[in-house]
Amino acid sequence: YLSCDALTMKVREGGRVVKTSVLLATGVNNDGYRELLGMQVATAESTASWTGFFRDLKARGLGDVYLVTSDAHLGIQAAVSDVLPHASWQRCRTHFAKNLSSMVPKTQWPTLSAMFHTIFQQPDAEAVWTQAREVVEFCQAKFPHVADYLEEHLDDVLAFTHTPKSVWTKVWSNNPTERLNREIRR
Repeated sequence: YLSCDALTMKVREGGRVVKTSVLLATGVNNDGYRELLGMQVATAESTASWTGFFRDLKARGLGDVYLVTSDAHLGIQAAVSDVLPHASWQRCRTHFAKNLSSMVPKTQWPTLSAMFHTIFQQPDAEAVWTQAREVVEFCQAKFPHVADYLEEHLDDVLAFTHTPKSVWTKVWSNNPTERLNREIRR
C-alpha cells in the first residue's frame, strides 16, 4: 500500500529563489506499519515527475503495490496506471470531503459531513457501499449536484473496501503523508 503526496517549496538555485516540488511516498506494509519509501525533488508536480519517481521506487526494490492513495492529482493517477498497472487508486477521503464542503452552504456542511463520515464507520465492505448509496439518496433531494458528484467518485473514494479491514484506516487517506509534509516544511 502506497500513499503519495507532493509539497511545493521555495529553494535557492543559482543565486535565485525558485519553486520546486518534493514528491513523497510512504508505504503501509502487510503488518500495518508505515514507512517512508522515497522522497525526490522535482521541478514540478507532473505526470512525468511522478512517473520517474515511481520508476525509481521500483528500481530500488518496491514490490507489488495493491493500492495507491493520493489526492486527485491527474499526474499521480496517470503515473500509477503507467508504472504500477496492477495497483488500484484510492482517492483520499479527507481531500474528497474538502471538495464536498465547497459544494454546499456552510450551514449545511455539518449535516452532510456527518452523513459522509457514517460511510467509513461501517463494519464491512458491503455495509460501506450500502451506506454510501443511502448518503447519495439523502443528498438527491436537497443537493442533487452533490449526489451526482458522490456517485461519480464513489469507486475512487471507496477503493479501500477491496483491502483487508485491518488496514482500512491506514489506506483510506493520505493524512499521515500530509503530516510528514508539514514536518519537512518546519
